Amino acid sequence: MTARRVCALIAARNEADRIGATVSALRSLPGVEDVVVVDDASTDGTASAALAAGATVIQGRCRAGKGRALEGALRRLPPAGVWLLADADLGHTAGQLGAVLSEVLEGRADLAVAILPPAQGGGFGLVKRSAGRAIRLLSGFQPVEPLSGQRALTHEALEACRPLSAGFGVETGMTIDAVRRGFRVVEVRADLDHRATGRGLGGFAHRGRQGVDVVLAVLPRALGLR
Repeated sequence: MTARRVCALIAARNEADRIGATVSALRSLPGVEDVVVVDDASTDGTASAALAAGATVIQGRCRAGKGRALEGALRRLPPAGVWLLADADLGHTAGQLGAVLSEVLEGRADLAVAILPPAQGGGFGLVKRSAGRAIRLLSGFQPVEPLSGQRALTHEALEACRPLSAGFGVETGMTIDAVRRGFRVVEVRADLDHRATGRGLGGFAHRGRQGVDVVLAVLPRALGLR
């Protein structure tokens, strides 16, 4: 099989404490040629830490949210044969994404999604269950990890899902689009660790935004507008 250029793409906001380790781990993965960090108007040293770790950094002046930050970066970047999407807070465990990436590089899938270990200190799973039901109803695919941002996909699969859904609805919209358009979607267990949002006020606010974004991604697809 012909080797395909792999570009790792990370949307990051205020992740200065973890982004360097995440970038270093992704750069060590076989096949990854470029790591690009989209700094979504961070107010800390995220951009500097990413640069120091060897990433290319695209900085946004205004906060765009995850989906729009990724879409804006894709409009500026040259095409890659395979894209590896990762959250900024994975730290050194981002190196475990090799198992996900290999599913695509070795031709077994067009979109591979990481199944994360059970989270400690997370929410009650309402948004996750709702996203999973929406994906099943609209595409027939029953995901284990509907909200996972850790995913590898071919250029062709990514293009079929663009423009990406805004905010935290990006993963739900992407999975629905990929399955509906005939791409092979698999889920792969990976020993990853990222920051739990917790059950405090901040955590519930985060999941509230996430829930709204998922609804906004699902609605146009349910109505046949996407």
